[in-house]
Amino acid sequence: MISAGNTNRRVVITGLGVVSPLGNSVDEMWEALVNGRSGVTALELLPPLNRFVHFGGQALDFTGAIGDFGELTKDRKKAIRKALKVMCRETMMAVSAAQQAIADAGYAETPMDPERSGVVFGSDYMLSPPEDFTDGMVKCGVADDAFRYEQWGGDGLGEMNPLWMLKYLPNMPASHIAIFNDLRGPNNSLTLREVSGVMAIREAAQTIARGHADRMVAGATGTRIHSFKTVHALQTEQLAAPELPPEQACRPFDADRTGMVVGEGAGSLVLEELESAQSRGATIYGEILGTGSSTVTNGKLEGDPTRALANAAKAALADGEINPEQLGHVNAHAMGTTEGDAAEATALAEALGEASSRVPVVAAKSYFGNLGAASGIVELVASTKALQQQQLFRTLNYQSADESCPLNVTGEAGHATGSSFLKLSVTPQAQAGAVLVGTSDR
Repeated sequence: MISAGNTNRRVVITGLGVVSPLGNSVDEMWEALVNGRSGVTALELLPPLNRFVHFGGQALDFTGAIGDFGELTKDRKKAIRKALKVMCRETMMAVSAAQQAIADAGYAETPMDPERSGVVFGSDYMLSPPEDFTDGMVKCGVADDAFRYEQWGGDGLGEMNPLWMLKYLPNMPASHIAIFNDLRGPNNSLTLREVSGVMAIREAAQTIARGHADRMVAGATGTRIHSFKTVHALQTEQLAAPELPPEQACRPFDADRTGMVVGEGAGSLVLEELESAQSRGATIYGEILGTGSSTVTNGKLEGDPTRALANAAKAALADGEINPEQLGHVNAHAMGTTEGDAAEATALAEALGEASSRVPVVAAKSYFGNLGAASGIVELVASTKALQQQQLFRTLNYQSADESCPLNVTGEAGHATGSSFLKLSVTPQAQAGAVLVGTSDR
């Protein structure tokens, strides 16, 4: 179990919240998972990149209207509505997921103790869409093919929203969540790409375990569906073949996988010290048994994701005192890339030993693609729900086994969840994180 120093404070999950391509609530996402319904569709929120990107995991049900933020008190609803003008879409999704988790934990009406409650939230780097600059650029002559740089400071900036920068600071999700809920305890923001969510959980759990807080809101928000970020992904990563049907495009661990699918979303947990949760009769979804992290690069700063994932997985299992043979299932990073999935399979073989061929492995990205910084947390919520329901969803589009990925992939329904699961995340730069979750009655 998570512990630090002379403390032995157990950390449990008492609230869940998501915004995802499968819906704006945990229940909607769960219904899609158990019924095998993909959230990957033709692009609507972004103009397709001709010949390259035509589909993605879009959170189409999330519009940013106040009704998308879950159960709110009158005062909180007023505060969020007022602040929407200084939130970008990623921050809005973060606040929605967090407010859902807070309400689910039983704190919609009864506030948390301000001084003993905090926030750790992850995000991607946040970028403005081109339309934020359009009016100013036109005023400086860009429409005439003669952009006048010397006019930008005077004329161009005057056309921009004076609060523009506040919309795109990566610490804004944690800041807004803390302000709306009067959480005055530890507060931090992480920008670690796809590993942000897992690392936010790790930091939040350790904060509670060492006695610096009694409850923490932890989560992450991210997107790869963005005018610039999608282009960046196209330039630097392997994307799924554009001619594939959208719902069949993300194929983790499958021999015919062609690359990742871009997506967007946010997820959040309320983590709480066990006795605090028990004393108020809270629903306990699971316990944070252990965490691990690792970054492995060579002298040329080239990452080694295999080694990083293996290190993080072994550290989490050791921290939670779980033998690989006892592990219920693995919720893999599994983006559907040729090299990435093979590297993760090798890492699991090292971390789990002979058990790697028997422990069920599920790949939630097969339903919605890579949600950027939100991937790990949304996927962890999915497995936490599966643990509660004792029903493991299957991996979509897994049809042909790949000899480079000798794992027990859940291509069909019917696999047991077990009483614990390991969630893995990794970045292209080989920053890896792992969280081990189990039932609290272990």
